[in-house]
Amino acid sequence: QVQLVESGGGSVQPGASLRLSCVVSGRPLESHNYAWFRQAPGKEREGIACISTSDDSTFYGDSVRGRFTISRDNAKSTVFLQMDSLKPEDTAVYYCAAGRQYLISLRAAYYDFWGKGTLVTVSS
Repeated sequence: QVQLVESGGGSVQPGASLRLSCVVSGRPLESHNYAWFRQAPGKEREGIACISTSDDSTFYGDSVRGRFTISRDNAKSTVFLQMDSLKPEDTAVYYCAAGRQYLISLRAAYYDFWGKGTLVTVSS
């Protein structure tokens, strides 16, 4: 069983940066692919970034491409999401997810394990 714990959320002004962390336990980090999702009140859950365990390839949603960067550190058993140039529309609960599909994806159905989320609020 994979367990995921997110941290690093907070309340910031537009243009600020945050780095989210997802600590993975129960299995080696290399055993899964990972993704970050977010969900704002009244909105569907949105896949924003994913990373492959095999070759470190990444893919980003259109809304965050160029501003967010997903990465991992196997030794620390941690997946990161660096968020720059934050906008009010980035306000949401951010979730880390793990899956074992051969290809990475921003679709929630590809992931079997989820953290409880960390809240990011961007406002002036």
